[in-house]
Amino acid sequence: MKLVEQLRSVMLSVSTNKFRVILTSLGIIIGTFTIIMVVGIGKASEKAVEDQFKRLSVESITITKARGAGGRGMPGSTSSKSLTKQEALQMSELLTNVKSVGISIGTSSDVANGLTTSTASIQGINEAYAAITNLTPLSGDIFTDEDGVLRNKVVVLGYNLADLLFEGDINSAVGSKILLKGTSYTVTGVLNRIGGSGGISSGGGAMASSTTADDMAFIPYDVALKYTTGTSGTRGGGGGSGMVTIIAQANDINSVQPAIDEIKQYIGEITGDSESYSVVDAGSTLASAQETSSTMSALLIAVAAIVMIVSGIGIMNVLMVAVKERTREIGILKSIGAERNVILLEFLFEAITISLCGGLLGVLLSISAPWVLSFTEIDYLPSLEGILLGLGFSVITGVFFGYYPAAKASKLKPIEALNYD
Repeated sequence: MKLVEQLRSVMLSVSTNKFRVILTSLGIIIGTFTIIMVVGIGKASEKAVEDQFKRLSVESITITKARGAGGRGMPGSTSSKSLTKQEALQMSELLTNVKSVGISIGTSSDVANGLTTSTASIQGINEAYAAITNLTPLSGDIFTDEDGVLRNKVVVLGYNLADLLFEGDINSAVGSKILLKGTSYTVTGVLNRIGGSGGISSGGGAMASSTTADDMAFIPYDVALKYTTGTSGTRGGGGGSGMVTIIAQANDINSVQPAIDEIKQYIGEITGDSESYSVVDAGSTLASAQETSSTMSALLIAVAAIVMIVSGIGIMNVLMVAVKERTREIGILKSIGAERNVILLEFLFEAITISLCGGLLGVLLSISAPWVLSFTEIDYLPSLEGILLGLGFSVITGVFFGYYPAAKASKLKPIEALNYD
């Protein structure tokens, strides 16, 4: 029996049982769609992580208060195990492998320009922090540390936030006045667009929980302490209701590990516990974030694979019924000389056809994924990898669950098959 005739027989069988085939392939369609969507979400998440860290130089080292090490206090906290702002900034002078230290304190606030309002993340930073994290203005300028000392109410807006507040007219932002927590600030600059997503909103407005600079507003560190975090600090300034992060920059890539060792020793000498702060270089932080993102994607793909398995059981059930319905046909084929492999391949091709058609329909359905996810705060990035993975799973499901019914059909004896009623 030629391959063309086998395929013709398969198509005839499928076409005469259209409704049953469609119902059988529904699980494959949904499973393929789910896998493609999950991979797309994973890709978008990985890109968001990369975008979030790409503005950090490879020599940067992030220093944050370790959990359980004495409250939320960071520089200036009342906790005995906290660095003051001055102690943090002095690392660039006292440590041989650290050339610069930036500091930031973050909170969220209502931001308004006229009738346009939003809730956004507010970061109080110093000049060094802006330099280390490569915050570069598209228009205007970054404020200076002197603005913080003088308590000048100035602000630099992320690209997306400026676009929102000024309704697309970003050029008019510089020099304009906006309100942060009801206090008037002068916009001195708008940052270059970084792109990507900082994460999924968790309430309070999408920008309030975003971790990308595009959605943030930046003000001088000392101004943030006085006007946005609710306190001016008790030990050199800091703490309050905001979360503080210190970013140190090593002299070069080869100095990163020596700088980390120096920083830990320095922290230990001041706080009495070198582990009271987490000291991590940018590369390790990025790798950890990417690993977490990949793990979540793998778990979601595993869920989609379970859907495929359930669908495969459906295919097996349909083919088992088909074998019984076509027992006499199998007997006739064997009586005229059809070999066992011919029967095996015919039913296997039918299983693959059903699963592949379901996979292709799932791929077509995945075109709607961006529209479906547009009702959420979840980003989606279509990829060829997702399509191939979805189709691959569908074909493997067809082969795996179609083999047993096909093998059973091929083992039928001609006489018993012809006498089957």
